[in-house]
Amino acid sequence: MLRTSRKLQALAPSHVSAFGLRHGARVVGTRLLSAAAPDAEGEPSFLEMVNLFVENARELALQRLTTKPPPPGRRQDPPDQKRAFVKGILDIIQPCNATVGLSFPLNKDNGELEIIRAYRSQHSHHRLPTKGGIRYSSDVDEDEVKALAMLMTFKCAVVDVPFGGAKGGVKIEPSNYSEKELERITRRFTVELAKKNFIGPGVDVPAPDMGTGEKEMSWMADTYAMTLGFGNMNSHACVTGKPISQGGIHGRISATGRGVYHGIDNFIKDEHYMSLVGLEPGLAGKTFIVQGFGNVGMHTMRYLHRFGAKCIGVIEKDGSLYNGDGIDPKELEDHKLATGTIFGFPGAKITQEDLITAECDILVPAASEKQITSKNAHKIQAKIIAEGANGPTTPAADKILQERKRLVIPDLYINAGGVTVSYFEWLKNLNHVSYGRLTWKYEKDSNYHLLESVQKSLENHFKGEKIPIKPSESFLSRIAGVSEKDIVHSGLEYTMERSAKQIMRCAQEYNLGLDLRLAAYIVALEKVYNVYSEAGLTFS
Repeated sequence: MLRTSRKLQALAPSHVSAFGLRHGARVVGTRLLSAAAPDAEGEPSFLEMVNLFVENARELALQRLTTKPPPPGRRQDPPDQKRAFVKGILDIIQPCNATVGLSFPLNKDNGELEIIRAYRSQHSHHRLPTKGGIRYSSDVDEDEVKALAMLMTFKCAVVDVPFGGAKGGVKIEPSNYSEKELERITRRFTVELAKKNFIGPGVDVPAPDMGTGEKEMSWMADTYAMTLGFGNMNSHACVTGKPISQGGIHGRISATGRGVYHGIDNFIKDEHYMSLVGLEPGLAGKTFIVQGFGNVGMHTMRYLHRFGAKCIGVIEKDGSLYNGDGIDPKELEDHKLATGTIFGFPGAKITQEDLITAECDILVPAASEKQITSKNAHKIQAKIIAEGANGPTTPAADKILQERKRLVIPDLYINAGGVTVSYFEWLKNLNHVSYGRLTWKYEKDSNYHLLESVQKSLENHFKGEKIPIKPSESFLSRIAGVSEKDIVHSGLEYTMERSAKQIMRCAQEYNLGLDLRLAAYIVALEKVYNVYSEAGLTFS
């Protein structure tokens, strides 16, 4: 990142704190690009973190977009006018467009009444619908929801998913409520969102997040279909992450973890980036530690293990497991399903060591935000940090890791597998047909006709000699036609590969070195800007 000189600090307004300058904020003229309000540990809030990352990319994007030639057939504006126009659109992009705070009563099983607080934020309407998960957590507040919604806008842009960003949350600890109480909370929350026009297949499409899953999404879809969506054949496209029987899609549950694997794989195969961090290219034989054995962490562990990496540690909020010889993800998952905890697992030992700083090749923080801070970043031994969670690394920690030649693969790219497959589910709901269903039989017959054609051509060439054609095992497995899961996995892999190449090109163009986060935000800002500018939109 650019350093702030003494001269620029002198030009800063009186309200600019030394904290903001120390944590990566920059001053242009007398305008502070990012001043973060410290929390109890001296770190910026999550919302200020995301704002700071956006602002760091904003100035570079402004320079590039100002000099970018206009689309064919459109005149070139004078430089000052073009800069003012670009700056105006970038100003429009950053703030949240709409946020609603809700309070409603819950009639508990024991007859008590409790007030439930919830939020939904729509960050950007440059594309509709807006898209983002619903989390159930006692830590939910308005600022967190706004930060996550902002992050979703740029996440969707990075992977070319045509949604605006949104996020929602209910301020509860799910384990403190019965299933019937959770259903009442979810259905009432859906009704309140519908009354405010904050849900709908063409307006705002929630998905699962921390503390929610298929069950909550099915309740939301059913409630919407019985209220505002009554009679709308597309009503079940109002949410994604549903059970298969209710319009869900194969591969959605594992999508975020699978996306993390693909993101790591794309960068770990690159000789340039591996030379910068001192690793040999390739995933095979690499060691990794996962923080958080929830949906994202578990599936990330599965795929990394399947393709040759070795998990040596798992970190949970109430303790950690370690085994230098490797931990089998399937055995650990079975143990957790049987006991409700990772503890007591015979394939690893409980450790009090802070595994986030333990020696390994890859660290996957897949729990919650602000896990890697200025307090522990200088101790991180992993060469690659893959942000499976949203916002696990603070700006100060990000800077320290770059200086120590650590490759941070940012959240807005690497955990975008969930929203990518959610997009596929949304399209499936609108098309009202499963992927592959119309082509399965045709593809099967076409494959057999191809083999028959090759066989006849060879037999004709060798004058009638019988030459049987036997398909390979991999080809034979595809002859029956592609399944929905195959299509989803293929689409996700292609999306992650293409997006990684875009980020790499941007990083090289700006000579950003290991700062992939800055490159990803620049890519995202330019894509959102293009939607506004190239569509010829006007503002009043």
